[in-house]
Amino acid sequence: MNEFKENLKNLRQEKNVGQIELANALGVSKGIISLWENGLREPNMQSLITLAKYFNVSIDYLVGLEK
Repeated sequence: MNEFKENLKNLRQEKNVGQIELANALGVSKGIISLWENGLREPNMQSLITLAKYFNVSIDYLVGLEK
C-alpha cells in the first residue's frame, strides 16, 4: 500500500481538508491520519470504505490499483 499514503495525502490536499477535519469525519484521531500518510500504519477495510465514500473514489484508486 505504498501508493495509499501518497493518494490519501493528495486527495486530502486537493479537497483542502486538514488532518483534524478528516479524522473527525472518519471517527479516528489526527495521529492515525498522520500515521497513514507517513506509511507507518495501514487502514483496516472499514476505514478504506469510509475514506472511499468520503472522497468519492474507489478503494482501488486509494490503494493504487487504479489511476
